[in-house]
Amino acid sequence: MTRWLGVALLPRADHTRAAIRLQQSLGGDQPLQPPLSEDGNLPHLTVFQGPFEDSLDPDRELARIKAALSLPDQLSLASAGIVHQPTGWLFMSVERPALLAKLQEVVLDGLASRLDRQAFDTSKDVSRFTEPERASFARYGYRYTGEAYAPHITLGRTDEATALELVRTAPERTRVPAKWIFDRLSFYVMGEHGAHAEKLAELPVGAV
Repeated sequence: MTRWLGVALLPRADHTRAAIRLQQSLGGDQPLQPPLSEDGNLPHLTVFQGPFEDSLDPDRELARIKAALSLPDQLSLASAGIVHQPTGWLFMSVERPALLAKLQEVVLDGLASRLDRQAFDTSKDVSRFTEPERASFARYGYRYTGEAYAPHITLGRTDEATALELVRTAPERTRVPAKWIFDRLSFYVMGEHGAHAEKLAELPVGAV
């Protein structure tokens, strides 16, 4: 049986609430999907997600990931603005420091062999992907790895025309925090549009 799972960084509590408010103010009377909440679809920064073998142990794998890399107690990432991604996605983009890229490398080194590659969506339209994104998708079943890694908090999805209009008017509709602080690692069940639907394992980012 295939399990659709992901590894993510979770924002500190106050930044979790800020991300929820940001989604609400950005969407306004055209709510973005799925709605973010503290007790449902958590705001998160995906490190990697995909289809995994049913035998994978999230607690053990998350502990291994943490042990393989020395991280600060909190990871502060500068905002890079609200961006549109075809088709219909709205992201809160953040910087990609070397430590974050290294975290993804550690995750991929440990989990790539546990992917259920037969579950990759080979029918997916990748015509609007960049070349690095196509290569990433072919190798891992996920668009954003390696050169194509684009760290972000997903603010939601809507139709393409609405997404483009919301990005254009974003400065008038909402205020973007200058930085985002993450303090936990999570192994989660993917929900609608890759949402953080259910937490399976969680650890603090640093030694605390």
